[in-house]
Amino acid sequence: MTQTIRSEITSVVHSLPWFIAQDGGLFAEQGLQVEFVQAPQRGTWKSSSSVRTITGRDLVPDHRTVDSIGVHLIFEEGACEIYRACEWGQVRRSQDSARGGRIIGKRPAVSTQAIVVRPDAPMNIPQDLRNKTVGVNFHAGSHYLALMFLEGFMDRGEINVVHAGRPLERFEALMSGQVDAVGLMEPWIALAEKIGCKSLGEVHYAGAEIASADMDVDTYERLQKALTGAVRLFNSNKRKYLPYLIDEVPPELGNLTAEDFHLPRLRYVDPSPYSEAEFRKTYEWMLSWGLIDQDMTYEDLVDNRISLVG
Repeated sequence: MTQTIRSEITSVVHSLPWFIAQDGGLFAEQGLQVEFVQAPQRGTWKSSSSVRTITGRDLVPDHRTVDSIGVHLIFEEGACEIYRACEWGQVRRSQDSARGGRIIGKRPAVSTQAIVVRPDAPMNIPQDLRNKTVGVNFHAGSHYLALMFLEGFMDRGEINVVHAGRPLERFEALMSGQVDAVGLMEPWIALAEKIGCKSLGEVHYAGAEIASADMDVDTYERLQKALTGAVRLFNSNKRKYLPYLIDEVPPELGNLTAEDFHLPRLRYVDPSPYSEAEFRKTYEWMLSWGLIDQDMTYEDLVDNRISLVG
């Protein structure tokens, strides 16, 4: 009997192995039918109990005023069983999940965020961003990476990040001059570089999967087998799968081609467990920024349901 799993889809670069596994029949080989549920892209998400703003147009400067769940509210509402995002954000969401979602393993996508400025900007090195507005998506990879990257070049008090929303909104905020810089991932880095924008640095980072309590070990192991196969397919021919990324960019913003991508930037690895040592380092850093509650433990937030698959 085929089992149906609903998976949230946000940015393509994070979910690419899922698309490859779906279109290549790898989930079906494992007796799984995967349905993709699209997270809201901008504006508001109307839940059964409230309407939550997810736009970044107001450029909010205080992360405490922005809900950590964000677009992943569709998981909290029961519209899907599993979703993926950056490691730091998933640690925070595991704490805040009313549904009881827990980190169950690391995702295959090793994403990158670049700090990008406009072509005519006078900034050329990270130190030039002291007290400049950097647009990020609070409680997502662009937020945490901007803090972690910039604190290597300036005092924490000189870092000025503001909530500018999802990647498209951040790109628009940059090009309209609302912010001095933004954190971008692919395919938005490729688009920004194609029109002459400058990267002041970029960092790769891990991510994690959060699932509902009823995601059993056997089901997750079968998902991982399919995703492991998808990772191998991608790494054997990266250019073949670039259309998935290209299609995410509205054509009115620019016509990306495969030649616009720096292929070594696109990294996917086999899924793996999320270790306590990784959690502890991440948790302590988040605590130092006031981004997580005190006295949270690995057992509180992580429930690995992953085995190493071949």
